Amino acid sequence: MINTNPKMVKDFFETSQQNIVIDDTRKDLLVKIANKIAANYNNGIVNINFICTHNSRRSQLGQVWSFFAADYFNLPINAFSGGTEVTAFHRNTVKTLTEVGFKFDVVEFSHTNPKYNISFDKNKPSLLGFSKIYDDHENKTPYFVLTTCNNADENCPFIPEALDRFHVPYIDPKHADDTDLQDETYLKTSEIIAAEMFYLFNEVKTLL
Repeated sequence: MINTNPKMVKDFFETSQQNIVIDDTRKDLLVKIANKIAANYNNGIVNINFICTHNSRRSQLGQVWSFFAADYFNLPINAFSGGTEVTAFHRNTVKTLTEVGFKFDVVEFSHTNPKYNISFDKNKPSLLGFSKIYDDHENKTPYFVLTTCNNADENCPFIPEALDRFHVPYIDPKHADDTDLQDETYLKTSEIIAAEMFYLFNEVKTLL
């Protein structure tokens, strides 16, 4: 049985921001997002929706690491994700998150798109994870949109519920599927996204 490992998740999160170098252009973008988020705290809880075409890899990693970052920095931020199409929370994404201490419990089985309760500490709330359209009812509005792939940024239509919209692209780890570099590639993508969520949420915390 795989259990949560809060220390392992915390260590990976903290180490990621030490190992990953974020360039100045990217930092400027993350600071801009942080400023917008901080400015909306007067309205209560802030929602972030990570959007990618298939909602299977990068947007899911963004949601999960933001979910952890909100707890780590004690910030009332809800993390969601969605796509312009529905596929599944990719098994390699599940695997790379499991290997750093998250636990995935199937709450609704499906051969095509299972739903998971995702947790990092059995004593804290879990996150519901599955592939869905960006405007699924699970994604509480209004929210900040962070598009994580160029296709979603180009093809995602106007979203009236969006407080603001930012393009934060990542290289798709899909290119390494079924190769010897698969695990290493997914882990590196997870590390990059964790590092940037650390930087973003730390900036929000500093601004409040």
